[in-house]
Amino acid sequence: MSVRSLRYYEEQGLLTAERTGGGHRHYPEPAVARVALIQHLFSAGLPSRTIAELIVHVDARVSTPESRHRLATERDRIEGQIADLTAARDRLNEVIAVSSDPGGGCRYEPASAGS
Repeated sequence: MSVRSLRYYEEQGLLTAERTGGGHRHYPEPAVARVALIQHLFSAGLPSRTIAELIVHVDARVSTPESRHRLATERDRIEGQIADLTAARDRLNEVIAVSSDPGGGCRYEPASAGS
């Protein structure tokens, strides 16, 4: 875990650290699990603002209809992105297939410089 990431998490209100007399940060043992959760939520595509809203419920060990709705909304957003990426991949596969067969019907001709 980079120092920069830890500081970013602190700036976003996702993580807190105790300070030593010399001003150094000290993270309690539960911070390790919290950082893993934060990283997991970031890797799922959630923005820091959403993570900050949800982590309050994690800290309180309370699941509310609002937090479940928010998670479902993020899941639906990610599923939409997956569908878009799948469609883009399929189109790319079609282009690769056509370009692999020179006589296969690719009739694109660039416009001439004088047009």
